[in-house]
Amino acid sequence: MPTLPTDLCPVTAIPAASSDEAAEHFAKLLAFETDCWDVHVGLQRNPTAFVLLDVRSPELFTRGHIPLARNLPHGKIVERNLTDFPPDTLFVVYCSGPHCNGADRAALRLAKLGRPVKKMIGGVTGWLDEGFGLEVG
Repeated sequence: MPTLPTDLCPVTAIPAASSDEAAEHFAKLLAFETDCWDVHVGLQRNPTAFVLLDVRSPELFTRGHIPLARNLPHGKIVERNLTDFPPDTLFVVYCSGPHCNGADRAALRLAKLGRPVKKMIGGVTGWLDEGFGLEVG
């Protein structure tokens, strides 16, 4: 494995963005993503504020999913499967975890259909890491 010169720090080798650029970036990021803790609190405080979609397979959903989540695999996100939801419904999508891009695929499909969407970062793995339980069945 190659080594860096002793005076070169890999953290500072690429300069940080300006504070203005960083503020813009992180503000935008929060418009696209939410986390497990915020979803948990949101479901407790106002479970109708958004629709939580588990976009994994029905088999994985049955083995364990976040309480109040609905299962709609990302490949089945099409307009006819969304007719029960008003056009302004906010969807929060999740998949297995950081190693899975199913939530990104689902978010892209929803956005292309003109639907508001956020991705729950961490997925099931993050949910469990926070100490929250899954519902089976």
